[in-house]
Amino acid sequence: MAMNPVRERLRRGEATIGCFLGLGSPNAAELLGHAGFDWLVIETEHSALDLAEVERMLMATSATASVPIVRVPSHDPVFIQRSLDLGAKGVLVPMTRSAAQAAAVVSATRFPPEGTRGFGPLRAARYSLDYKEYLATANESMLVALILETAEAVDELDAIAAVPGVDVLFLGLFDLCLNLGLDPLALPHPRIDEIIARALEVGEARGVAIGLGVRDTDELAAQRARGFRFISFGTDYFLLLDSARRGVEAFRS
Repeated sequence: MAMNPVRERLRRGEATIGCFLGLGSPNAAELLGHAGFDWLVIETEHSALDLAEVERMLMATSATASVPIVRVPSHDPVFIQRSLDLGAKGVLVPMTRSAAQAAAVVSATRFPPEGTRGFGPLRAARYSLDYKEYLATANESMLVALILETAEAVDELDAIAAVPGVDVLFLGLFDLCLNLGLDPLALPHPRIDEIIARALEVGEARGVAIGLGVRDTDELAAQRARGFRFISFGTDYFLLLDSARRGVEAFRS
């Protein structure tokens, strides 16, 4: 099993760019992989995708250089294990509120004795052809990214970042706003700006990459300069929608 280049780059302190895949299209996944994104997140928390469809999207990305990550619907270790067995190189886990939850997620991505993951990586180990190599390298290859989107997560920020094996803390700003009683459609908010600044400080101190999503190239450059190292440049549907709107608006004007 090849090592995870995104995890290696993040551990060296480098910035990476990716995209979220919400349309459920293997063709869109393959296209965006060829476009040069470092990583792609297959969305299953807020989509109708079943695991057979996730597997087809993972197959589509395998011909590209992009590292495939699955945004699982919950902390349930079954979701994590099945995503990794299908060939994902990491998971993005929503609603992480505590260091204990973070440690459980890391454990679910590691084989014993480092963790609790059961062995059965069918597609991930080339249908058993690579069992030996996979078992030897998988624990060091799986990227663990956690979404922080609650007041509890903010309170536990440093403790979560200190959990061994946590690679990325991704700021879910919309849900964070809602959880704090703020309007996400009215961003920025001073309270959210304070949380972002603190997250960047904690990430720098703990050696953990901080991530967030952006929609345009100006914001992309600004957030990279601030120190974000796991940056999502839109989603497949936003990229399509933005391009379509620009064309229609240019025509109408």
